[in-house]
Order: sequence, then C-alpha cells, then structure tokens
Amino acid sequence: VIPTPFTLFAKHGSISKVRGKPTFLFIDSQTYNLEPAKIQERITSKTKAIIPVHLFGQCADMEPIKELAQRYGLWLIEDAAQAIGADYIKDSSTHQRAGSIGDLGCFSFYPSKNLGGFGDGGMVTTNDDELAERIRLLRVHGAGSKYYHQLIGVNSRLDALQAAILLVKFRYLEEWTQRRRENAAYYDRLFEEIDHKAFGIKTPFVQYNNRHIYNQYVIRVPKRDELREFLFREGIGTDIYYPLPLHLQECYKDLGYEEGDFPHAERAAKETLALPIYPELTRGQQEYVVSKIEEFFRSFIP
Repeated sequence: VIPTPFTLFAKHGSISKVRGKPTFLFIDSQTYNLEPAKIQERITSKTKAIIPVHLFGQCADMEPIKELAQRYGLWLIEDAAQAIGADYIKDSSTHQRAGSIGDLGCFSFYPSKNLGGFGDGGMVTTNDDELAERIRLLRVHGAGSKYYHQLIGVNSRLDALQAAILLVKFRYLEEWTQRRRENAAYYDRLFEEIDHKAFGIKTPFVQYNNRHIYNQYVIRVPKRDELREFLFREGIGTDIYYPLPLHLQECYKDLGYEEGDFPHAERAAKETLALPIYPELTRGQQEYVVSKIEEFFRSFIP
C-alpha cells in the first residue's frame, strides 16, 4: 500500500493490522501531499492501494493519482480527515470535493477538526453501493442483523451523542470554513507586509485553484523549535505536524528505511509550524502572532 511518510500514524496502523506493508513515497515540497510523479516507480505486482492524504486541508493532486490507480487496478482511498469541504480544482473542467474522488473517502470528527465532535468519530464516503454495504457491516462487527455476522468486523459505530452534536455543528461548517479561509488570507497579507521571505518564512502554498479549508495554517521557518518556544512564552499556542516522519518511527524499523530516504518529509518535520487559525480568531490576535514572529527573527536571528 502506498501512503505518505508525512502524516498521522492512523492509516499506517490500519495497513499493518491487515498485514499490509506501507511503501512510503516522496511528498511535494510545497503542498506536503503525495508526489504523483514518484508513484509509478513504487508500484509492483503486490501493490493493492494508494492512500493520498489531503494534508492540512488541501487536496492532493488527484487527477494523475487516480489515473495511475485505474491503470494498475488499485484501490484509491482518500484520507480526507483534515479536508472536509476542500475542493480539488485543477482547471475549469476539474472541480471535485475531497472524499468524492477515490473509491473511498475517510473523514475524522476528532474535536480539533473543522467539523469536530465531542470525542473520537469519523465517516467513510463512497459512490459504490457494494462498498457502502460492506462498510456498514464492518462497523457493527460484520453483522447485517443483530447476532448474525457475515464478516469479521469491528465496533466502529458513531454513537448517538456524537451524531447529535455533529448534526448541530454541521449547519455552521461552511461559515466556519469561510472564516478560516479569511484568516489564512489575512495571515498571508501580514506576512507579506513584514517581508517574510527575507526571514526564510514560507507561507502555505495553494496548488492550482484548489479550495484550501485550512484545518491547519502551516508555515515553514528556520529555527522552528526556538521560535515555537519564544511564541509559547509570549502566550501564543502553536503545534508541530509532524515532528518525526513515519518511515523513521521505531515501529517501522523492520522496513529498513533510513534518514535521508525521504528528504522533503524529513525537512518538513524539522521546519513546519502550525499557527492558530480557528474561526473565532480576531484580526488583532493575528497581528499579534505575526508581530511576535517578526520580533523573534529581528531580535534573535543574525
């Protein structure tokens, strides 16, 4: 199975639990998503699926990925956990929503997501009736009716409390998404005003005409860890997605990967920093964040 090394572990754990083997792939240095040009060289007679991640809220470059999946008869499973409401817009003829492009789309309702519940939860989407029925069975221990099991499944039902909360919050999703997009645009403007490139700061790159929904607003900076500590002292919360690429995780030592195998992922793990981007963020708060980042680089970086 072909996943990315720069993402959350969840999908890789799922691959391993069904005795699959993750065959990691290079990421694009700007979007952090799978690099389509590198996929074909990883495909073998044993390859079963490709799992592109729509990282941080932007769709992967799905057109060439889907073409390869169809050519080689592979399952295409979208990890859209961070991308509910994101659109893949390569040109005027290509306008597709995250989770509707592959055979399956997987979403997360973890509280930090743009549409978050009161705890863990998620959703799978598909346009295939047979797959939909199989997923419905798998989520209730493989049972079509109580105590009658056609498959060996899991207990993966969304409980009624989560569903009730999500149904209420769903009404506001588009409004919250628009606020995130506005906040991202304002960050972009503020960083332009401080001449961010002179400090080595890179703001999020939007590929094609994609609709990025900014589950995270992730910048790249030199001295990332020092900057994060400085911002923490100034009362600004940040996060790192993800500090260690998956090909270097201890649990995958047996796969034989080494440092240097996926340089873009490894550099991203050392340089990326997620800034506050939640819908209620005020302009004044954003100005404070960027001013403190400017202060750090002017005061502490020669």
